[in-house]
Amino acid sequence: MTDTALLRLERVTRRFGTDATPAVDGLSLAVGQGRILALLGPSGCGKTTTLRLIAGFEPPDEGRVTIAGRVVADAATGAHVEPEERGVGVVFQDYALFPHLCVADNVAFGLAGAPRAGRAGRVAEVLELVGLADLGRRYPHELSGGQQQRVAVARALAPAPALLLLDEPFSNLDADLRAQMRDEVEKILRATGTTALFVTHDQEEALTIADEVGVLRRGRLEQLAPPETIYHSPASPFVAEFVGAADFLPGVVTPRGIVTEVGVFDNVDGRRPGEPVTVMIRPDDVTFLPDPAGEAVIVRRWFRGSETLYRLGLPSGRRVHSSQPSAAAFATGTRVRPEAHALHVVTFPAE
Repeated sequence: MTDTALLRLERVTRRFGTDATPAVDGLSLAVGQGRILALLGPSGCGKTTTLRLIAGFEPPDEGRVTIAGRVVADAATGAHVEPEERGVGVVFQDYALFPHLCVADNVAFGLAGAPRAGRAGRVAEVLELVGLADLGRRYPHELSGGQQQRVAVARALAPAPALLLLDEPFSNLDADLRAQMRDEVEKILRATGTTALFVTHDQEEALTIADEVGVLRRGRLEQLAPPETIYHSPASPFVAEFVGAADFLPGVVTPRGIVTEVGVFDNVDGRRPGEPVTVMIRPDDVTFLPDPAGEAVIVRRWFRGSETLYRLGLPSGRRVHSSQPSAAAFATGTRVRPEAHALHVVTFPAE
């Protein structure tokens, strides 16, 4: 059977210091040709170290890295292909543009190893691709943040790399520009069929762009799956809580379903009757009706324009959140009757 993965990591581990906890711990993953993978996780989870291992800036202490069928790093044999020979483009968080070079020359720097005859044409081609065809003679300080990012992407794409790595590529932009550039960079990657891996701590970013999302925790892969699966069927409470807002309620499996404080859920996982479980509930799973006799109370509300998020206090002292249209507003202190309508019931063994 032919291996269709353009990038493959096999049980890759990287430590900094002999007694240190691994920054990356036995990581295995694969990215198919033309696909986009997002590595998502909190600070210190190993995202950037993973990217550096793929690029060749760090050697693995264990495991193997393969790009386009070629082993570029193997701890067992000592094989190590230098970064410039891996066919990988990198877009850094700070863009790393040369201030003394104009846009065209910054892009041409990515073609340092290419024949001189075709460089000007390739520079013009990629500047056209990223929408900067008329700005080739400007300098970085004369560009907006979004334009500087496009230059960085153009420089990384200029050599037509087999793989593009992006390290927190949108973190230096304000919210509106970040969303715009996210869409534009995705269009460029899709149009060129470029295989890409980017690291981020922004869940919306990962879910929006990627074909698959890998959630990292303490150097280990908690789950690797399409965005919809990550959100609706998280493999662990950590993934559930990190990827989207989540509340957790204790429940008991009965013949009629899983009984919780806010209702009865289908026993979709076939857990045995009497088993204690933890049920994950998203804010869009919970609604409520004002009811003077209701056992729950609104303890806080956040107006967010198109929606209002409510925090409901339950009789047990636990809290759940409910996302509602913003047209109807309910004051804190209002007694309510909560109802849960989970489309994707997710349960975990009770701790």
